[in-house]
Amino acid sequence: MPTDTLPNPEKNPEKKSPASAAASGGELIRLEQVTKRFGDNTVLDHLDFSVDAGKHVTLIGPSGSGKTTILRLLMTLLKPDEGTITVDGQKLFPASDKEVREVRKKIGMVFQQFNLFPNMTVLRNITEAPVTVLGMSRDEAVERAKGLLDMVGLADKCDAHPAQLSGGQQQRVAIARALAMQPKVLLLDEVTSALDPELVAGVLDLLRDIARSTDITMLCVTHEMNFARDISDQVLMFDSGRVIEAGTPEKIFSEPEHDRTREFLSAVL
Repeated sequence: MPTDTLPNPEKNPEKKSPASAAASGGELIRLEQVTKRFGDNTVLDHLDFSVDAGKHVTLIGPSGSGKTTILRLLMTLLKPDEGTITVDGQKLFPASDKEVREVRKKIGMVFQQFNLFPNMTVLRNITEAPVTVLGMSRDEAVERAKGLLDMVGLADKCDAHPAQLSGGQQQRVAIARALAMQPKVLLLDEVTSALDPELVAGVLDLLRDIARSTDITMLCVTHEMNFARDISDQVLMFDSGRVIEAGTPEKIFSEPEHDRTREFLSAVL
């Protein structure tokens, strides 16, 4: 991701229009007939969906409906039992180990738990993967990491270790670390669920800025419905491993068609 696509913390640009987002490219992610089982439990049931480049798509639905499993498949933390997954025109599944490694370079993820390396400084947490995986020079990685830390409001924490940071600060570092890999796709898995309530707003505001001022494709799992309404181009309602309804935030949150969607939203809004 070029430096000029990073959000400027001194600006708060409006979210790109659908036309400008569409201009950034066509289909970036496609899942075709993807099935994932855990024992006798079918978590994803012959799932089909796609995400266009530059779009922000939010997955909503009850716990256990398969949302996080999709992100874990894209991160290659799990493999599907059936079906194909394609990212940026390259097969993620089925594919050779070499092909998977190449595709994975295009995907960043921010987890519920921060998953920072406790023995490394904040700066090293952010620079390690760009140097070892992307082959970036140490100096370039450090310069980029410092810029990202400034963006997330932690410029003075380069030499701190994760245990010295609050939960909200650790999640900001995790976001910076994901962005340091220059991903085409950013996966967000309930990124505020482990935070104290007073820390949630700051992290969500940061993600709003990233959504509005970069061309990164986002696939987000969240129970923060106002956040989903703000950042999404499309919202997908999941139930029992399938998409039962899809549409714009205005359509899904204001005029849902499916009884299950209405039932879910009445419980969480």
